[in-house]
Amino acid sequence: MKWASAASDNPSLDEALDKCVASLKEQLGIGEVDLAVVFVSAHHGQGYDEIPRLLQQRLKVKNLVGCSAGGVIGGGHEIEQRPGLSVTAAVLPNVEMAPFHINEESLPDLDASPDKWHTAARTSPEKKPQFLLLTDPFSIRSENLILGLDYAFDGAVKIGGMASGGRQQGGNALFLGDKVYHDGAVGVAFHGDVVIDPIVAQGCRPVGKPMRITKAQNNILLELDGRPTLEALQNVYKGLSERDQQLARHSLFLGICMDEFKDEPKQGDFLIRNIVGMEPKLGALAIGEMLREGQIVQFHLRDAHTSAEDLSQLLRRYTEGGGAAQATGALLFSCLGRGMYLYGRPDHDTDLFRGAVGNVPLGGFFCNGEIGPVGGVTYLHGYTSSFGIFRPRKGEKGKG
Repeated sequence: MKWASAASDNPSLDEALDKCVASLKEQLGIGEVDLAVVFVSAHHGQGYDEIPRLLQQRLKVKNLVGCSAGGVIGGGHEIEQRPGLSVTAAVLPNVEMAPFHINEESLPDLDASPDKWHTAARTSPEKKPQFLLLTDPFSIRSENLILGLDYAFDGAVKIGGMASGGRQQGGNALFLGDKVYHDGAVGVAFHGDVVIDPIVAQGCRPVGKPMRITKAQNNILLELDGRPTLEALQNVYKGLSERDQQLARHSLFLGICMDEFKDEPKQGDFLIRNIVGMEPKLGALAIGEMLREGQIVQFHLRDAHTSAEDLSQLLRRYTEGGGAAQATGALLFSCLGRGMYLYGRPDHDTDLFRGAVGNVPLGGFFCNGEIGPVGGVTYLHGYTSSFGIFRPRKGEKGKG
């Protein structure tokens, strides 16, 4: 298994493709690849429909997938607010790929049988698939797609993001094989000698202590540890530093532990959701997620420093667990609100990744929403960097 990644900010699409393909061939040593993942900024929008053909002229590709992007990532760089093209290529021996396109009309109902989802994704649970998903935010219910695939393929890793660059329905492009779609979702199911290790950095750090929900109604958080929610929050606020108190006034979130068996959750175990409203008379908060009594939650803060620390910690945990030693390639799906907008400089998350994992080829794009698992369940996130790190399955104990 061998990966390569390249990117170009050349305003000419032909010249950008030439530069990327030349770099890929130099890295891989061959002109034929099993997979190419392509992300292209809206500056090249007039050439969207030609990209599969133009790439195929330069590089023999068995499977192609990708989408339009607000910014692209590749070759060790993040290209934002200017023309950008990223191509990540891989030679994947003993790996099968099942590409698929789903639009809103063909999306199975959430109460449909698993078989309908298996048909839509062109695979079955027996093959132990793992998924790359790219969706259009204007034309398909991405959360329903994710819920359905989680239901039909329980435990299968699913990573990806929502296409960006387009500002209305039909404005985005989704690439799959030799076709270009302007609606729905595209994906690839991977089978065989491949594992995708997900890292989902939500850019937050916990404050206070974990508390248990003792009263909730739908998304309304009424009580924590038997006290009104606002009273519990006030106690947390009093214990914060002056800087964190200022941060809490505009960057406070709720983390929900999605593993009900974890009594002492740590950073990375929480699904981060917005606080969308307040009800002072009830002492309650409205949360951007359905809640239930008994769940463990913890308040979180977010800023540039916190986001950097969160990602660093998760990457460090991954490398200490031995995953980086087998990593051969990776894809990064980062929020449009990160990058230069958050950190004030380019290549921030890319540099952290390379510093922790090493010189592993990394491609990706800046998304309208990021797809990745927390606590074994897949979610659509915001303000997140969701990594999918690829390695051979044969290295796993008891497999291969």
